[in-house]
Amino acid sequence: MKDYLANDIRNVVLLGHSQAGKSTLVEASEYFTKAIERMGSAKDGNSTVDFDPEEVKRGMSVFCAIAPCEWRNRKINFIDVPGYLDFEGELASGFAVGDNAVIVVSAKDGIQSGTEKAYKLVSKAKMPTIFFINKIDDENASFDKTYTELRDKFGKTVIPFELPMVENGKVIGSINILRKKAWLYSDHENAKEVPEAYKAEVEEYYGQIAEAIAMTDDELMEKFFSGEEFNEGELAKGLRIGVRSGDIRPVYCGSAANCIGIERLLDLITEYFPSYAEKGTVVAYDKDDKEVILETNENEVFSAQVFKTIVDPFVGKISYIKVMSGVLTADSQIYNSNKGQAEKINQIYIIKGKNQIAVGKLFTGDIGAVVKLQYTQTNDTLTTKDSGIHYRAIEFPNPMLGYAIAPKTKADEDKMSFALQRILEEDRSLRFIRNNETHEQVLYAMGDQAIDVVVNKLKNKYKVEITTKEPKVQYRETIRGKVEAEGKHKKQSGGAGQYGHVKVRFEPCDSEEMVFEEEVFGGAVPKQYFPAVEQGLRECMEKGVLAGYKVVGVKATLYDGSYHEVDSKEIAFKAAARLAYKDGMPKAKPIILEPIGKVTVLVPEEYTGTIVGDFNKRRGMIVGMELTDDGDQKIDAEVPMAEMTKYATELRSMTQGRGTYVIEFDRYEPAPQLVADKVIKEAKVDLDEE
Repeated sequence: MKDYLANDIRNVVLLGHSQAGKSTLVEASEYFTKAIERMGSAKDGNSTVDFDPEEVKRGMSVFCAIAPCEWRNRKINFIDVPGYLDFEGELASGFAVGDNAVIVVSAKDGIQSGTEKAYKLVSKAKMPTIFFINKIDDENASFDKTYTELRDKFGKTVIPFELPMVENGKVIGSINILRKKAWLYSDHENAKEVPEAYKAEVEEYYGQIAEAIAMTDDELMEKFFSGEEFNEGELAKGLRIGVRSGDIRPVYCGSAANCIGIERLLDLITEYFPSYAEKGTVVAYDKDDKEVILETNENEVFSAQVFKTIVDPFVGKISYIKVMSGVLTADSQIYNSNKGQAEKINQIYIIKGKNQIAVGKLFTGDIGAVVKLQYTQTNDTLTTKDSGIHYRAIEFPNPMLGYAIAPKTKADEDKMSFALQRILEEDRSLRFIRNNETHEQVLYAMGDQAIDVVVNKLKNKYKVEITTKEPKVQYRETIRGKVEAEGKHKKQSGGAGQYGHVKVRFEPCDSEEMVFEEEVFGGAVPKQYFPAVEQGLRECMEKGVLAGYKVVGVKATLYDGSYHEVDSKEIAFKAAARLAYKDGMPKAKPIILEPIGKVTVLVPEEYTGTIVGDFNKRRGMIVGMELTDDGDQKIDAEVPMAEMTKYATELRSMTQGRGTYVIEFDRYEPAPQLVADKVIKEAKVDLDEE
């Protein structure tokens, strides 16, 4: 592959619902441009982009993959991202480095939740976009129905440029609406007149294109309203302006699996999608976080952003980068401005699926990889030491579905931490915490499939086996009554003995941690033993008397006791404090507190009733609702955290994948008696099992 400058590079991200055919479209484009010798598939294990064992197993994309091809002296970097919601982190990586988008829609399934999500992404980013209606030769496929859905849902910017010709239920060719010419698949070299049966439809669609083109330029608008036809140059000018601005989102069609419609799609990408150079400038930030404007050309200072990391057992760490400005050469002195460390470049690669192709340089706008960087991670900026700039971090989704994980054996325990660290470095949509209260290690991901991928990767790549289970809810305990308790520790076994005697008052207070005070008069307990009493009580408060959860909101006052001049020691008073705790706390009206979360759900308005009704079943309380600028319903609620452990999966089911949510801990409240009884019973079972 030859060198390409920024003017000749098109970075195109493939978006859409899972199974719409994004990866097949990339495969077809690679095959059509002779970048590969034959088309593969994930199911057969020979796909260019879906090559990971997890993708082969599932028959779909799990990871973001790069596949470049050359067409009409241009380089198209296809960025294939998963459509399945569990792998949204990989979508975020790929979308961040795309300059243009192709949204793939199945002609059989029409608009799905993944289509809607893709359109929201490109609209928010104001990204030039083409719709490709795929699988037009499938049984029960309908171009007209799918196009009508797209236009009704996304508006008049959605305009068809291609129309399939159908005979006896079979697609036999296509009509280019701009040129008003037809091509048969049996004779794709020679253009033909549009068949009579399609002329009215072609004229209607041509009118939509002409009207959209007229809106892009005052001169074109004047010509349109005077009833004049646009010439080829005017059509091209209007289309370029319209596609770049997002005022025109062309609709093409074809069958990726059968390589139908690929040539004209590639033509449209190279002719009407803007190159990276056409951005003109890109915004970076200096060490004081002030904006620095850089030009998107090869004469600018070098800068690149790492958007993806792979830890390969043979090659080492592979850092995927997009060159934002300047040129990267193999002898470049580069600097990681996020880490404040110099990095050494050994070799530069172009990425093509699972293969790395060595190159001498990487120019502005291009996508490639470097290996074995010592300090660099995803989201870091590589540049020169003098420039000191950095780019805003890619925003990765916040994972909400948690599983408690544990190694199966001691050998697994030793390796698990290292392996997880590598996996977390690769996938920024994972989160891992060690919960000191429940003593669990909890892995958070976007969904069950994402958790399954981690489990399989640990087993197959790192030879680590783990178990997964629903994590414990972090309940707390407190008291509602006031009691006085006594604890006396006396031990005599020949020689020096142990003696400690305390009287402690327990009462409720408004504090997260235990409040300790002393009211000892007359030296009944010497001051040097106060810390031991406090420490003994604090240790006890870590494990409540009802279900073993941390105790909060308690004031403990040492008000009396006694000591022995010879036998009293700190350890004895610590033991006496424990005895006072065991004596008093069960009598102080202990209760279970449950954590309450603040939840914000975003769903299409038609799901409002479903979500509100579901929250009622979860003992939740709606605290606010409003429509967002995107037209979604925002629902704020307060819900017990115990009712939300599987909500990520359940919300997806209720909304066909259209709903999103975030939850954060807000406060603790007394648990209803039925809930408290269940928590106490489960705690007793756990203790019996231990």
